[in-house]
Amino acid sequence: MAERIREHRHQHVRVAVIGSGFGGLGAAVRLRRAGVTDFTVLERSDSVGGTWRDNSYPGCACDVPSHLYSFSFAPNPDWPRNFSGQPHIRAYLERVTDTFGLRPHIRFDSEVLSARWNTERLHWEIDTASGPLTADVVISATGPLSDPRIPDVPGLDTFPGKVFHSARWDHDYDIRGKRVAMIGTGASAIQIVPAIQPDVERLTLFQRTPPWVMQRMDRRISGFERRLHSMLPVTATLRRGLLWGVRELQVQAFTKRPQQLGLVEKLAKAHMHKAIKDKDLRAKLTPDYRIGCKRILLSNTYYPALARPNVDLVASGLKEVRGSTLVAADGTETEADAIVFGTGFHVTDMPIAERVTGAAGHTLAEEWKDGMAALRGSSVPGFPNFLMIIGPNTGLGNSSMILMIESQLNYAMDHLRQLDVLGGTTALDARPEATGAWTETVRQRMKRTVWNTGGCTSWYLDANGNNTTVWPGTTGEFRKATRHVDLAEYEVLRAPARTGPEPRPAAATAPATAPATAATTPSPAPTAPTTQPTGETAA
Repeated sequence: MAERIREHRHQHVRVAVIGSGFGGLGAAVRLRRAGVTDFTVLERSDSVGGTWRDNSYPGCACDVPSHLYSFSFAPNPDWPRNFSGQPHIRAYLERVTDTFGLRPHIRFDSEVLSARWNTERLHWEIDTASGPLTADVVISATGPLSDPRIPDVPGLDTFPGKVFHSARWDHDYDIRGKRVAMIGTGASAIQIVPAIQPDVERLTLFQRTPPWVMQRMDRRISGFERRLHSMLPVTATLRRGLLWGVRELQVQAFTKRPQQLGLVEKLAKAHMHKAIKDKDLRAKLTPDYRIGCKRILLSNTYYPALARPNVDLVASGLKEVRGSTLVAADGTETEADAIVFGTGFHVTDMPIAERVTGAAGHTLAEEWKDGMAALRGSSVPGFPNFLMIIGPNTGLGNSSMILMIESQLNYAMDHLRQLDVLGGTTALDARPEATGAWTETVRQRMKRTVWNTGGCTSWYLDANGNNTTVWPGTTGEFRKATRHVDLAEYEVLRAPARTGPEPRPAAATAPATAPATAATTPSPAPTAPTTQPTGETAA
């Protein structure tokens, strides 16, 4: 490790990418294809994959069709199923890494501890677990599903058994014959429950709010189909296009006409009734909010598992822990040997925001104290040359996040192109008025969506009740809105002239006090987005 730190000391790169999931690897590929080789990918773990590396729980799979849940520039004709499992998706990301020669650019075991903007030298000073570096541009691709959230449950520290989050599954712990408590009923839980139910002595599911669950139209992709896609790539492209088009047509029901989702609710109830014959259990499993308000889940095995004799459903959240006894909010007591939290992630309060300090000396978390906001989901005023992949209001509810990632990569590549055109030591800083206009447009469009009107409380909403997560339009609209960087929405910063050579920092330092000069181009309001959101997230 010491040799690695010495190797990286004093390093300066054109671009530093944070994270090696879909967003980070996609950024690396696009940089290489644009002829930019002076970049590094900072990865906190020892391998690539992001959320598809971290989430390895039993039954983990994607809820978006495989041919749509992959890069357009790296199609995979060999997906084994319509909805691929975690091992196949992770293997795909490993192949992308090798196919495009990305490994020499990746610094593993290099968690970003802090990133601070130097206003005099117009670059980012980054401190990592493997040593410091500086970068002209930072692309943050940490993703919203990277840092698990475990609720603060009174008495949890007194529990004598095993406790872990679904995204940090302990594979050394043998759950066979154990009494297991599953906390939460989100996308991970509905995959874990049927996967472990046959092996445990007793499974108790703590359900605060029942999810809407639809049939999963999954099947094995035949060898003929895979050979066809390999020999005639256009067939895979057509398949992807069809999957995309159907989901684009669904968007208006989520964003403009939530009342049209009533038929979908009937289908979901029929799916439940087919497996759950007990009326009392059906009542507990029936949501009281409009379908789509929370993420719609897909499973053919969740309801059958709940009907098994070794499974108990507690229609209440976990209130406290008293030794090995778990107490629900409704007073129900349950004995358990292990607790698995399927309680989601830090989405609207991403931990990376506490580690990034902008030009004014404020962290991104402080800038976002009233809610996340970013120009076109990418740029935040006061944080020059800092670009986000899957930033505020870029999430989806019924389509593939890879489509949104590729749109933001287009925007990031044009940001770099604009810097090259401007020449010299230059930075682009989003204008507050442009960011405000964009954010207000998104918020106004959000008012009609099912996420705001459906009568539920979801992880899409922040502590203030604002939806700072989902995009209220189609993926095509977002692609159009992020096709190019509009310089009128940015302040152009130029470093003051120097008389001597610039010293290279030995470590990340506090920002200099001398301000950079700025262009004085007036800023008109940004072009409003022209559509609404779709949505999906990894399992």
